[in-house]
Amino acid sequence: MAVDDVDGTLAAMGPRLRAAREQHGATLAGVSCATGISTSTLSRIETGRRKPTLEVLLQLSKEYGVSLDELAGTAPAPAAEPRAAAPLSFGDDKAVLPLTRYVGGLHAHKHVLPAIEGPPARPRRVCHEGYEWLCVLYGRLWLALGDQDLVLTPGDVAEFDTRTPHGVANASPGGPVEYLIMFGPQGERLRPRTPPAAGRGSRHPNRAQAGREEQS
Repeated sequence: MAVDDVDGTLAAMGPRLRAAREQHGATLAGVSCATGISTSTLSRIETGRRKPTLEVLLQLSKEYGVSLDELAGTAPAPAAEPRAAAPLSFGDDKAVLPLTRYVGGLHAHKHVLPAIEGPPARPRRVCHEGYEWLCVLYGRLWLALGDQDLVLTPGDVAEFDTRTPHGVANASPGGPVEYLIMFGPQGERLRPRTPPAAGRGSRHPNRAQAGREEQS
């Protein structure tokens, strides 16, 4: 591999490391405690201001549960599996089912918060780089976003810059909450595109109309 290719691969690892950390549900401080790598070093690596050493990459690869090939962007495409991926579990009993299998770029997850017995506590809020789109499928979700407290019900959608402090919790006892997350670790956003309504402002007949006119 040429020197330029090596430099380019190392430079691209920053965003992939950040995406792997966020997909793992870890903060810079938490990774620093687990690996002994300072938060400033981790931040500089993720933002591309410092190239990671092999020792650091091995530590982070083990911590995030990803291979060096995935971090370098050279991993082969995974073979199709007949069974769905097992959901990940977190300390708050939240289950997360990854819906995408690559590191970096837009990725999607399904989250399930378990049922609660008493009144919920205000969600613990975090902030980080990126942009998030959230859609509730079932139950009532408490979204603490900046200074706002919102209760979202099935069909409700929220999107926000994740640099705004945010957190979620089951809003009421009686059942679990299920919701979808689309997350862009580098701030990528969804781009809604819908075709214009048929017949509005169009001076040209569609193919079916044209065919009928030719036959008449």
